[in-house]
Amino acid sequence: MTGYSDRLDGAPADDAGRPETEHGMTRRQLLRHAGWFGGAVVLTVAGGEVISHIADSRDTNAAAAAPAGAGAGAATAASGALRFVQVSDSHIGFQGPANTDVAGSFAEAIRQVNSLGFRPDFVMHSGDLTHLSTAGQFDQVKQMMTDMATDRVFTVPGEHDSIGDAGRAYRRTFGMGTLGDGWYSFDTHGVHFIALVNTLSLEKLGHLGTEQIDFVRKDIAGLPSDTPIVVFSHIPLFAMYPKWGWSTDDALTVIALLRRFSSVTCLNGHVHQLFTKTEGNITFHSATTTAYPLPKPGRAPAPTPQVVPARQLKAALGIRSVGYRQGDRELAIKEQRLA
Repeated sequence: MTGYSDRLDGAPADDAGRPETEHGMTRRQLLRHAGWFGGAVVLTVAGGEVISHIADSRDTNAAAAAPAGAGAGAATAASGALRFVQVSDSHIGFQGPANTDVAGSFAEAIRQVNSLGFRPDFVMHSGDLTHLSTAGQFDQVKQMMTDMATDRVFTVPGEHDSIGDAGRAYRRTFGMGTLGDGWYSFDTHGVHFIALVNTLSLEKLGHLGTEQIDFVRKDIAGLPSDTPIVVFSHIPLFAMYPKWGWSTDDALTVIALLRRFSSVTCLNGHVHQLFTKTEGNITFHSATTTAYPLPKPGRAPAPTPQVVPARQLKAALGIRSVGYRQGDRELAIKEQRLA
């Protein structure tokens, strides 16, 4: 099994369906969260149901003070716990009124990572690192991420990282030690991580392809069913809104392979907003962005960058921190605004 990198030096380390909205989803399926654009939300799981509440400073204080046996919500404070951060959709190189300084907001996200009060075991960027996949943009985002206070940085590509060259420039910069078009897996703290590429061979929806699905099948074949699995991709692996391409046409094949595991968490970017859906043992979390918001599904003719008042922009952007303590069944996930 292949990891991506130790920091960014390239050294190896270790569906199409109907759109899902808040209408027609059960309470067990839908996370009722504070806004679609980067609201700070704490997610926990109790009795198989996703529960959320708006995060504030009390959550940080409570997590820091919680005893080791206090459950998933306190996992981030437990000694020896896994703690990592997801950032997404920095779109370095974007120029437009939705955000006139995407490098500045990404730098603010990096500062937030570095001020979380703990050193993440790793940071995962879930795609659209750049806006136009130029060599200069890849170099800029790579250099910026070296400022993150973490030992390892992992990435998966977005469609904006594959413009004009099927992702070759991305792989030259970030793909050392990966397989195929940039997929890989790694293990840490008792959790198995799989990083998938579903932004190539695009028609309308995301696409994984036979070779990558075979990789997943072989990769997980020897794992016990109680192994926690975390899957990263750029485009959602569930049918969030296929009309806008917010789904992956062959994801159900991979999801079927993962059904035997007791706890599976799929983390994606692409949609620039928070959304959570639970299907049995598999929970899907879409992340917000560090660049600019996109509209809610169906609330605009197309998913184009949304201009918000300047004072509200940072409230629409954010990062995600994730904690896991070996022996727990679920990951503790917290969304944090840049504001």
